[in-house]
Amino acid sequence: MDLIVEDLAAIDNKLSQRHIDLDPNGYFIIYIDRATGLIYAKHFTNVIDERGLAVDPETGKVIPARGKVERTHTTVFSGRTAKELCVKIFEETQHCPVTLLDHAAYLGREFVRAEVALVTGQDYVQD
Repeated sequence: MDLIVEDLAAIDNKLSQRHIDLDPNGYFIIYIDRATGLIYAKHFTNVIDERGLAVDPETGKVIPARGKVERTHTTVFSGRTAKELCVKIFEETQHCPVTLLDHAAYLGREFVRAEVALVTGQDYVQD
């Protein structure tokens, strides 16, 4: 079966709509900086409430999935490649900020997407 780009995009878009459990250790905001040639991943802590929603541990307020949220990150990781960033987060960090395997897999995919965008000059928007 030959898969073309549109088919792959459709599969990816459909899978992006599935339910995922949130990592109780927090979440990352990923972006690229062309001037430095780096991929950045800001880590933010959260608590998961009884409804499965991410809550700001300082304010107790639910963290919205969309829109701008004013919060302070706990750590900023950076790397020139997806692999370098993964090594820093998953292998070199004393207390890994990721506790769920699906979260780790998601981050790896996003870091590769960010790396491709950085190399090709494309825009990068985190999924």
